[in-house]
Amino acid sequence: MSENSQQHPSSGPEDATDQVAAGRPPLRWGFLWTWLGFAALAYVCDQLTKLWVTSTMVEGQTTPVIPGVLQWYFIKNSGAAFSIGEGFTWFFTLIMAAVAVFIVVLARRIGSAWWAIGLGLLLGGALGNLTDRLFRPPSFGMGHVVDFISFPHFAIFNMADMGVVGGVITICLLTLIGVPLGGRAAVAAAKAKAAADAADAAKAEEAGPEMERGESSDD
Repeated sequence: MSENSQQHPSSGPEDATDQVAAGRPPLRWGFLWTWLGFAALAYVCDQLTKLWVTSTMVEGQTTPVIPGVLQWYFIKNSGAAFSIGEGFTWFFTLIMAAVAVFIVVLARRIGSAWWAIGLGLLLGGALGNLTDRLFRPPSFGMGHVVDFISFPHFAIFNMADMGVVGGVITICLLTLIGVPLGGRAAVAAAKAKAAADAADAAKAEEAGPEMERGESSDD
């Protein structure tokens, strides 16, 4: 074996632990598919229910579901979730687009199933309402969002809003209980590798003086 090959025993890609320790977590497909699955679930449920509402109801119509508790009330909202901030449609369109892009970039670091679920719900909800903003009347980027879920003395909302709120609650709970985005296993692996590297460095320091003494005795 040549000297160069001894110094560089592996020319292939870094293993998962090395990438985590270097601040570049590997792409874990199981978590990625969980994230994409929940994003698709939130998005498809939102768009299908909006299609159903716009196809079977007229704006302003109410349909009792559970009398006194729940009804469908078809309105078009120019504001944010739960009809907040009407009149700032373009601003909310840009915010939702920025949130979606940020989540997609962040997905590379997901190492926890619960983080995958939370970010998936958040992405699906954001894309659901963003689709309305971009493609519904009155114009591109200024579209009004279809809302229809109504409880007494509460704002009217849709499935996308539920996805956003569910995702945010999940992420807040994970943060509070200390579950990292990269997952506890990845953090533990990084700590173990750091400890192993420190142990190797300590052994190398101890071996240095012994080698020097051995060379002196040979002289």
